[in-house]
Amino acid sequence: MTRPIARVLALLEILQRGGTRTVAELSERLDVDERTVRRYVDHLLDLDIPVRSVRGRHGGYRLSPGYRMPPLMLTDEEALAVLLGLVAGRHAGLLSTSVVAAESAVAKVRRVLPEALGRRLDALLEIADFTTPARSALTAEAEVLLTVAEAARDRRPVDLRYVAGHGGASERVVHPYGVVAHSGRWYLTGFDSASGQLRTFRVDRITTVGMRAGTFEVPVGFDPAQRVLTTIAETPYQHEVSVRIRSTPEQIYAVLPPSVVKLERIDPGTSWLRARIRAQRLEWIPPLLAALDRPFVVEQPEELRDLVRALAGRLADYADA
Repeated sequence: MTRPIARVLALLEILQRGGTRTVAELSERLDVDERTVRRYVDHLLDLDIPVRSVRGRHGGYRLSPGYRMPPLMLTDEEALAVLLGLVAGRHAGLLSTSVVAAESAVAKVRRVLPEALGRRLDALLEIADFTTPARSALTAEAEVLLTVAEAARDRRPVDLRYVAGHGGASERVVHPYGVVAHSGRWYLTGFDSASGQLRTFRVDRITTVGMRAGTFEVPVGFDPAQRVLTTIAETPYQHEVSVRIRSTPEQIYAVLPPSVVKLERIDPGTSWLRARIRAQRLEWIPPLLAALDRPFVVEQPEELRDLVRALAGRLADYADA
C-alpha cells in the first residue's frame, strides 16, 4: 500500500472498526509519520466524513457515534460485474496481484453490498465453475443468473422459459446442477423434465425463471464444467471449416483462440497448419483471417471462399476510394 489515497482509505477502514485511535497507533499502522496522519484526517474531513479529534492523555481520532459508510450503491448488474471481474480474472491468471489481495478485494466489496444482494452473489460465487481459460462472462441478465445460481446451490427446481437457437420458445422444469462460465457465456446444466435427460442451457436465452418448492439430489460425482464442455463439443454445427494457414500456433491463437479453432500439423517439415472450425455462420471468419495477415488456403466450404473474395473486394474498393 504505497499511494496516499490507499492509505487514506486504510485510515477510514481502521476508524470504522470503532474506538479512539491514537496518532501514534495510526502512524504505526499506516507506516507514515504523525504529521502525515493528521493530513490524511484532513482529507477525510474534506470528504464530509465526521472524524472527531479526542483530546487528552488517551486522545486521538474516532468517527462520530453511529457513523458508517453507506452501502455501496450498485445495481445487480454492476455488483455482478465487479465481483465476477475479480473472480474470473483470478481464475484466468489475468490479475497481477496476489491471491490474498484478490480475495481481500472481493471480501471488501461483498461487505458493503446490501444484505439481500450479497446473499445472492454469495450463491453464485459458491456454485459457479469457470472453464480454462476463463473470461469475464457478463452478458447474461443478472436477475436470471443470480436466481439459477441460488437454485443450484440450494438444490431447488426452477420453472424457466427458454428460447432455443432456432427461435422456438418452450417452458420446462429444470433441476439445476450447476452454472458454468465458458468463453464469455454462462451456461446452466441439469436435469430437464421436458426431455427427461441432462441438458445444458445458455443463460442469456432464459427469458424468465422462478424457483419451485421441493428439492432434488445431484448425481454423485457430477461435474458441471465437464458436462458443459462435452455438450458444446458434441453440438452439431452447420459448417465444418478447414483452412490451411502458414503460421505458428501462437500467431493463430492470438486471433482465433483454442475454444474456437483446432490446429493440426500438416507436415513437420513445413510451417503450414490446418485449422478446423465448427461454425453456425461463416461471416465472422474472413475478417479474422484478414487480421491474421498470413498466407492461407480455404479447403472447405466453398461458401467461405466466396465470402473471402467479397471481403477482399470491399477492402480494395475502400483503398481506392
